Amino acid sequence: MILVEELPLTLKAVLFDFNGVIINDESLHQQLLEEILLQENLRFAAQEFDQVCLGRSDRACLTALLESRGRVATPAYLQKLLHQKSQAYQQRLATMEKLPIYPGVADLVYKCRVAKLHLGVVSGAMRREVETVLERIELRSVFTVIVAGDDILASKPDPAGYLLAAEQLRRLDPDLGPQNCLAIEDTLVGMAAAKAAGMQVVGVANTYPYHFVQRHSNWAVDYLWEVELERIQAAYSIRS
Repeated sequence: MILVEELPLTLKAVLFDFNGVIINDESLHQQLLEEILLQENLRFAAQEFDQVCLGRSDRACLTALLESRGRVATPAYLQKLLHQKSQAYQQRLATMEKLPIYPGVADLVYKCRVAKLHLGVVSGAMRREVETVLERIELRSVFTVIVAGDDILASKPDPAGYLLAAEQLRRLDPDLGPQNCLAIEDTLVGMAAAKAAGMQVVGVANTYPYHFVQRHSNWAVDYLWEVELERIQAAYSIRS
C-alpha cells in the first residue's frame, strides 16, 4: 500500500462504496441494463456501460442511456424502469448460492469496528439492493448510515451522497465532519465525489488498474485486506 499524501485531523468514519467495493456485480448490472433497454426496443452497446454507467447511479445511467436514444426520461417512466431493474437484481441474487463479495470486506469491517469507527455505505444503487446484500452477508447491523440512489438525485462524481452521509453521521458525533471520513472507492468518479466532499480516499483496484487508482486516491491497494487502517489513523492524527 502506498501513502500518497499526509492527512490531517482524526479518522472517525469509514464510508464504503457498494458496487465494485463490497460486491463484484458490475457484469450483472450491465446484463440487466441490456435487458431493460431491449424490452424498451432499444439496443445497448457494451462499451456504454464503462462510459456512461460505471460508478454512477442507476438513475443517472438510465437517464443518460434513454436521452441518448431520444427517449424522454420522465420521472414516472424512469421510476418504472428503476423498479424493474431493482426487482430483477434481487431475484438474480436470490438464485445465487454464494454472493460475489470481494475478499477482505469482512476483515476490513472488523478492523473498523475494533477501532470504534462509524461505518457507512454511499452508493448510487437502490437502498433495497444494498440492504439485501448486507443482510445476506450478515453485515447490515454494522453500517450506521446508508445513502443510496433513492436518497439523492445527484450521482457521483457529485459529492452530494458523501456530504449527506457526513451530515447523518454528525447526528451521532457533533464533531464529525467530512474531513474525518475515509471513503473506500473503486471508480474514478467515486474517488472524485469523495474528494469533492472533503474526504480522503482509499482506492481499490477492483475496476481500474492499480496505477490509475493510485493517481486519483490518497492510498491505493490491490485488495481490501491490504488496507493498513492503523497507518491511516496515524496519518490523520499527524497534524491534529
